[in-house]
Amino acid sequence: MIRVVLPAHLRALARVKGKVMLEVEGPITQRSILDVLEAQYPMLRGTMRDQATQQRRSFIRFFACGEDWSHESPDAPLPDAVTTGAEPFLIVGAMAGG
Repeated sequence: MIRVVLPAHLRALARVKGKVMLEVEGPITQRSILDVLEAQYPMLRGTMRDQATQQRRSFIRFFACGEDWSHESPDAPLPDAVTTGAEPFLIVGAMAGG
């Protein structure tokens, strides 16, 4: 099971509390996690990545094992600690300001 931590606004939209547990088959990548997450919670489609291009939204970041994976290939295998469920896959709403 993959543990996914969503930001508060996406937890509210998906009507979940705490971490989301996902059963992801095949290679564990950003894309495979988001595919399963959006299938299980269709109200999240388009919130983390563009529906047409599948590109990550600008104000969303992805973290695995304390490292920012936002600019990595969406098909790059995630660390073993995430694939075994030892560490969560974090989806973070980025902040901007001036």
